[in-house]
Amino acid sequence: MAEDERPAGARADTRSPGPRVPRILCIAGTDPSGGAGLLADVKAVAAMGGYGMGAVTAVTVQNTVGVTGVHALPVADVIAQLDAVADDVMIDAVKIGMLGEAGLVEAVGDWLRRRRPPHVVLDPVMVATTGGRLASEDAARMLRDLVPLADLVTPNVPELAVLCGLEGATDIEGIVGQAELVHDQTGCAVLATTGDLEDGSAEDVLVETEGDRRTTLRLPFVRVDTPHTHGTGCSLSSALATARVGAPDWEAAYRRVRPWMDGALHGGLTLEVGHGSGPLDHTWFLHR
Repeated sequence: MAEDERPAGARADTRSPGPRVPRILCIAGTDPSGGAGLLADVKAVAAMGGYGMGAVTAVTVQNTVGVTGVHALPVADVIAQLDAVADDVMIDAVKIGMLGEAGLVEAVGDWLRRRRPPHVVLDPVMVATTGGRLASEDAARMLRDLVPLADLVTPNVPELAVLCGLEGATDIEGIVGQAELVHDQTGCAVLATTGDLEDGSAEDVLVETEGDRRTTLRLPFVRVDTPHTHGTGCSLSSALATARVGAPDWEAAYRRVRPWMDGALHGGLTLEVGHGSGPLDHTWFLHR
């Protein structure tokens, strides 16, 4: 259509050709200090080149020192947020963080069955880095039932133990066994992070199945000596959800995300945010 034939008020399409920006819906609580939860999620999504959206599950009262309050939103309001986005936006991946209450875990499971997003990453948030409990005992137990509805679950050492119903692992061999157990029980790929292993191992463990073949990978990384790890799990899972869009598998997504995560941990050493366990620097690459 020639320019003079366009309807009044119509604009030319000025979008440049190229890959579409991944659209990632994050389901999580808030952290007013900006280091964890939904704020960390959307920062991580943007850092990996995606467009971040968010449904709030709870408003927390916290900072880098600790959590002093958690105010859960009504379940119906959370699901209404999810439906509002899904009715309007084509979602490429979903990241699930803090759910908090058993009723919300069940409702989000029902929503996943109904909407069936292409990629789902579950970060089984139970306890904050600063020590505050972010999920009830019932919700923590019910998270096990949510795992089969996800494509990837990203537990740390204590969360992995809860998911498989065992005592916490103390070495990398124990992590491998527990990750394989969760994968075999649920069919969900497992990325077990090992930053808090007692033996100081610097290997994450990824278990996934392609076709009929299960693979277990021990993925070495260089440990960053830093106290500033607030929001690491939130950020990693959101980045993985973004990187998986267009990637052939979770290993490829992880290998893209890991260098960014290492840079964010290093960058957190100079952010000077708060007096406790500070946040990552999600945009470290912009001001090196």
